[in-house]
Amino acid sequence: MWIESFGFLAVAAMVTFYALESRGRAFILAFAIACLAAATYATMIGSWPFAAVEFVWAIVAFVRWRGKSAEASS
Repeated sequence: MWIESFGFLAVAAMVTFYALESRGRAFILAFAIACLAAATYATMIGSWPFAAVEFVWAIVAFVRWRGKSAEASS
């Protein structure tokens, strides 16, 4: 039961932070971390395709977060 709860919270966090990304860089980073949590959940339940997609989403979000960092400093 705890694994399902973890998965639900990870995906709920992803959706929430994705919706809030336009409000600031912190939400982009939070989305990336939530994607890693969802990838972890997918790995724990043996859903490798889902884990791979979530890991790619996390990388994309981290790159976007770093890009926003560079924009802010220039």
